Amino acid sequence: MDKFIIRGGTPLEGSIRISGAKNSALPCMAAAILTEDEVVLENIPDVRDIETERRLLASMGAEVELGYGRAHHRTRIRCAVLSDPVAKYEIVKTMRASSLVLGPLVARTGLARVAMPGGCAIGGRPIDLHIKGLQAMGAEIVQEHGYLEARASRLRGAHIVFDKITVTGTEDLLMAAVLADGETVMENCAREPEVTDLAALLTTMGARIEGAGSATIRVQGAEKLHGGRHRINPDRIEAGTFLIAGAITGGDITLTGCNPLHLSSVLGKLRECGVSIETTTDTIRVRGSQALRAADISTEEYPGFPTDMQAQFMALATQAQGASVVTENIFENRFMHVQELIRMGANIRVDGRIAIVQGRSPLSAAAVMASDLRASASLVLAALVAEGETIIDRVYHIDRGYERIEEKLRGVGAKIRRIGNVFRDSEAPAAAAVQ
Repeated sequence: MDKFIIRGGTPLEGSIRISGAKNSALPCMAAAILTEDEVVLENIPDVRDIETERRLLASMGAEVELGYGRAHHRTRIRCAVLSDPVAKYEIVKTMRASSLVLGPLVARTGLARVAMPGGCAIGGRPIDLHIKGLQAMGAEIVQEHGYLEARASRLRGAHIVFDKITVTGTEDLLMAAVLADGETVMENCAREPEVTDLAALLTTMGARIEGAGSATIRVQGAEKLHGGRHRINPDRIEAGTFLIAGAITGGDITLTGCNPLHLSSVLGKLRECGVSIETTTDTIRVRGSQALRAADISTEEYPGFPTDMQAQFMALATQAQGASVVTENIFENRFMHVQELIRMGANIRVDGRIAIVQGRSPLSAAAVMASDLRASASLVLAALVAEGETIIDRVYHIDRGYERIEEKLRGVGAKIRRIGNVFRDSEAPAAAAVQ
């Protein structure tokens, strides 16, 4: 398995271009199932989960063409024939987003067989909200042997009220509704930028959607959709991670190709911590402070503080003056990075969903292990300020959602290198074979 070796103590300075959002790209790739025409997606990030999605679509019979050279971040998908509408376990076992193909498959083909989601062990992401919504739209669903099988001659419009806010549930049922017969009204919907990005693509493809980005979405079903071209939103979580890298090292970093409006809650907390932030329409400049102040965060659905930034903020809190209280409200098992940070010298106490971080803890190098995608990022951030040389194992987690993070960090002065080449060597031939 690949490892990162990081020597801390260097303030980061320079510019980093933000990649496209994995969490936007995955549902947009799934949306290509809804039409037999070609869908072209630009600003696709070069991360492991995207390669998994490409293999998944190809296994169903889709034609998936990768861009090369200057077009490397572009993907063309054509699902003219879906000969095998099955999301096989051996493909999706490492990816949480497998449930996103359930709705579009049953809407387009009348049949979907999808393995239960895999990915990070950060807590339950119940698929029952997907199931209840599809059943309300007329689908018959059976669960057995680790698979969900959904059947419907044609889905029909329905009134769906989500018991709790769910991003993937909103996206999955939105894709199902665009080909359903009649009107679908969904309430208590997720408002994340990734949902509005998906809705923008679907609208380009001919879908009739109102209210995306609000709690209530209305969809008028269409007989069929056509192809389209769409540029994926910048990755707000990648941007937030690099903002904290600049802040925690006392550096001066400018992020380009990002959207500050998607990061309002994160920027607000960084300013509360004493970090200098300057923004334009598509750039953010962060300048770290030698006198970081503690701040409390409580993770919430968008536009609240994102759960995907909780681990990174905790790394920053270890270097702030005072005690920070971190409350995790989204996932019940998302403090697995705490023990690894403690191994590096952090002073953190956990009580259920609350972690209390006593700041200004001198961190020192240690051998640590990544347990999930965002936990990996928090360990990288801690290693950037730790004394000595930190070894982070199992960095395949970070490859799932960050595009060549070590290269981007080296570009602003970080002393980081990768040992091994599992993702670069073993994944590339598989991706290239998907034509």
